[in-house]
Parts: sequence; structure tokens; C-alpha cells
Amino acid sequence: QVQLVESGGGLVQTGGSLRLSCAASGGILGFFVMGWFRQAPGKQRELVATINSGGSASYANSVRGRFAIARGDARNTVYLQMNSLEPEDTAVYYCAFGTTPLSWTSWGQGTQVTVSS
Repeated sequence: QVQLVESGGGLVQTGGSLRLSCAASGGILGFFVMGWFRQAPGKQRELVATINSGGSASYANSVRGRFAIARGDARNTVYLQMNSLEPEDTAVYYCAFGTTPLSWTSWGQGTQVTVSS
């Protein structure tokens, strides 16, 4: 079982930036995908961005051009750089690990991001 530890959430004003980090541990082999999801109060969890072990990334339309997902020097670390933040980005952000973009097997504990207007 892969364990995920997230960090980097907080409170920021509209237009500001935050960077989230996620470190995975627990015997990661072969091809894998890591991603960020978010869940706002009263809403379903939604996919924000993914990146696979080959470095290919994808984004939700709502964040494309403002957010960037990247891997760290260690292949099991992933970052989410969030720029031009809007109040609509307020949510709990979760890091996820999977063997395919449709098979997420591990989740982080979540980190709160709050954007004030």
C-alpha cells in the first residue's frame, strides 16, 4: 500500500499563489499516475491535474493555464503550483496515487486551500 503525505495548503488572497507537495512511499514500481483532486463543501470531488511516471500531464479545464503539476527530482514526489487563485478554487485538495488514471488506489489526508475575495 502506497502512503501519501501532503503539505502546502493555506489561506491566500484572490490572485495569489500556493504550491502543494505530495510525497509517496511504499514500494512504487513500474508505471504509475499521481494526481490532485479537490472537494469543495457540498460538491463532489473533482480531478484537478494528473501526471504519470513518464512525465505526461493533464488538467481540468477550470485550472488549465493557472495550475501546473510537476514531478520532483525523486520520481515519487509531485507538486501542484497554483497561480492566479480564485475563490472558486477553495477546497480540500487531495493527492492520489494509481496504476492508471482510472484506478486510484491511495489517497492523502487532504490539505485545505482557502482563497479569500
